Amino acid sequence: MIVTLVAGLAGMARAEPALEVSEVARGLDVPWSLAFLPGGDMLVTERPGRMRIVTTTGEVSASLAGLPDVHAQGQGGLLGVSLSPTFGTDSLIYFAFAQPTESGARTAVARARLDREAMRLDEVTVIFAQNEDPPGGGHFGGRLAFAPDGTLFVTLGDRYAYREHAQYPKSHLGKIVRIKPDGSVPSDNPFATADGFAREIWSWGHRNVQGAAIHPQSGKLWAHEHGPQGGDEVNIPAPGRNHGWPDITYGREYVTGFRIGEGEVRDDVVLPVHYWVPSIAPSGMAFYTGDVFPEWQGDLFVGSLKFGVLVRLDVEGERVVKEERLLDGVTQRIRDVVNGPDGAIYLLDEGGGRVLRVSRKGA
Repeated sequence: MIVTLVAGLAGMARAEPALEVSEVARGLDVPWSLAFLPGGDMLVTERPGRMRIVTTTGEVSASLAGLPDVHAQGQGGLLGVSLSPTFGTDSLIYFAFAQPTESGARTAVARARLDREAMRLDEVTVIFAQNEDPPGGGHFGGRLAFAPDGTLFVTLGDRYAYREHAQYPKSHLGKIVRIKPDGSVPSDNPFATADGFAREIWSWGHRNVQGAAIHPQSGKLWAHEHGPQGGDEVNIPAPGRNHGWPDITYGREYVTGFRIGEGEVRDDVVLPVHYWVPSIAPSGMAFYTGDVFPEWQGDLFVGSLKFGVLVRLDVEGERVVKEERLLDGVTQRIRDVVNGPDGAIYLLDEGGGRVLRVSRKGA
C-alpha cells in the first residue's frame, strides 16, 4: 500500500514546486541501492547481503537466491546494483559488494543473470575485484554507472585507515575504475598502456565515493565523495587526473580538527565543482530527467545520511550555481536517489527501511 506521508512540506515556501512524499514500501533491512526493472518493479539491495524485488504496489519479495557471501561489517556488505544496458535481451545485472578474503575484504563487482520466475541469480561471475584487501569495515565505495559507450564505472573507497593508498598509482584503493562489461580493460583507459599504474584506473585521489551519475547531455561521469570533518565533494572525475585526497582536501581530522594534507589547492589536482563544509554525508545521486518537475530538468539530486535531506543542486554546464535542501524531517538517512519511470524521484530511506516516492503535490 502506498501511504502519503507529506503534502506541502514544512519550509517549502522557498521551494517550487510543492512536493508530496509517499511511502511505497517498508520493512527493508539497511537498503543501499535501487534499480528499476522493466514494468516498474524495483531491484533493491540490502547491505547485510540480500537482494529483493519491490513491486509497484509495495510488496517486498523474499531475498533472491544465488548471491555470494559478503563482508557485512561496518560499511561493507551488498552495495550498488545496476541493470545491463541491454537487460531487455540478456537479463543481466551488475552489483558491487564487499568480498571477504583471508586478509580482510575488498570491493568487487559481479555480473549475474536475473531469473524472475525462479527468484534467483544465475551465472554469477566476479568480473572485477580490488587488488588490495585490508581488514576493517570502512570506505568501500560501491556505486556503479554505465557510460553511454557501454563501459562501466566503479567507485572504490580508500578503506579508511589506508587513505594514503589513494595516491598510490598501482593501488585500486581510493580510485574510480572503468571496465568493460566482461571486466576487461578498455583500450582507451588513461593508463591502459602506462607503466606504474593499475590499468583499470580512470581517476584517483578519492576518499569514499558513494554517488555516481552520468550527465544526461554531456555523457560525462559525475561523482560525489565523503570528506571527513567537512570536505564532501562533487567532482567530474577526469580521465587520468588526481582529485587530491588525502593531500588536497577541504576536510579536517575528526578528533583534533587539524588540517589534513597540504591545503585546498594544488596545480596538478582537479578541484571539485561543489563541496560541503560541514559535511552532509552524501549518498546516492541522480540527474533529474523526468517530466513531473520540468523546472528541475538537468538538476542534480543528492541524498544526505547526516541530515536526512534531499539536496538539489542547480547545474548550469559544469557549474553548480545554487543549492537547495528539501524534505527536512521526513527521512532519517537517504542512501539512494533514483529517477523513476513515472517521472517521480525515488529514495531509499536507509534508517527507516523504506522506499519513498517524491512527486508534485496534487499530481
